[in-house]
Amino acid sequence: MHNDQPTSRRTFVSTLAKAAATSMFLPAPLLSHARPGPVSQPSFSVQQVMDLMLKTIPGAPFAKTVDTLKSGDPAQRVTGIVSAMFATTDVIQRAIALKANFIIVHEPTFYNHADETDWLKNDPVFRHKHELLTKHGIAVWRFHDYWHAHQPDGIRTGMLNTLGWASHVDPANPNVLTLPHTTLGALIAQTKTKLGIRQVRVVGDLAQSCQRILLLPGASGGRNQIAAIEKAKPDVVLCGEVSEWETPEYVRDARQQGQPLALVVLGHILSEAAGMEWLVPWLQPKVPGIKVTYVASGNPFVYV
Repeated sequence: MHNDQPTSRRTFVSTLAKAAATSMFLPAPLLSHARPGPVSQPSFSVQQVMDLMLKTIPGAPFAKTVDTLKSGDPAQRVTGIVSAMFATTDVIQRAIALKANFIIVHEPTFYNHADETDWLKNDPVFRHKHELLTKHGIAVWRFHDYWHAHQPDGIRTGMLNTLGWASHVDPANPNVLTLPHTTLGALIAQTKTKLGIRQVRVVGDLAQSCQRILLLPGASGGRNQIAAIEKAKPDVVLCGEVSEWETPEYVRDARQQGQPLALVVLGHILSEAAGMEWLVPWLQPKVPGIKVTYVASGNPFVYV
C-alpha cells in the first residue's frame, strides 16, 4: 500500500491540472448567474402616486374637494413628475422637455376654482391647452385642499423654510411669528429677496418698528383675514391677496385710529410658490426611480 501512494498522488494532481485547463475554455453559467443584476426601480401609475400622497393627509380622501384629475388617465404609468403653481402652457412645455407626464399643481388649470370647462368648450385658449395635454398624454392633478390639510400645512412649511422663519413660529398659533425687532421697510426688503418678488403693495409706514408677524399666504378672504388680525394682534400682516374694499380698508381705519398695524400684499402666486417647491423633497422619497422637478410658473404681471 505504501508503494502505491506516490502514483495515486501523481494521478490526482494530473487530473486536477487537466480539469483546470479545460475550465478555461468552457462557459461558466453558475458564475454568471451568481453575479447580481441591475436593480429595477418600481413603476407607479398616476393613481398610485396620488394614493401615496393622500395616505399622508388626515381625513383623505375628502368627500368634497377641488383636488381632482384635470387631464390624463389615472392608470397611466408615470414617466416623471412636475410640481408647479399652475399648469401654464410654458409649464406644460417644460414638462414635455423633461419627459414628465404628470403635473401636480396648486391652483386651477382652466381659469376657475372648480375647473369647470363646459363654458369654455369653444374657446381657442382652452382648446389649445387641452389639446396639448391630450397630445402628449399628460395628467394634471390639483393638490390644493389636501396640501393645506397636511400637518403641517405644506404651503406654509415651504414658505417658512424659504424665508428662514421656521424657528420663529408661535407654538400657540402657526400663523404668527415673532422676529427680532426690525423696520417694516427692512422686513419687506428681506421678504422680496427671499421670495423673488419685484414689488409689493403696502398699507403702513416703512420706518415703523415691527416684530410680531401674521403670515397669511394665498387668499383666505377678508373676513378670515380681519378675524385673524383681531385674534393675533400683529404689527404686520403678510398676505397673498386681498379684496381692496375689505382688509386694506380695515387696516387703514385701524391706523387712523392710532394702531401701528401694517399690511403687506405679496401677491397670491409668489406668496405660496415656495410650498409647491417644498413638495419636491417631500414627495421624491415616496416615488423612487421617478424624477420630481419643481417648475416655477412665475408671475404673469409686469409693472409699469
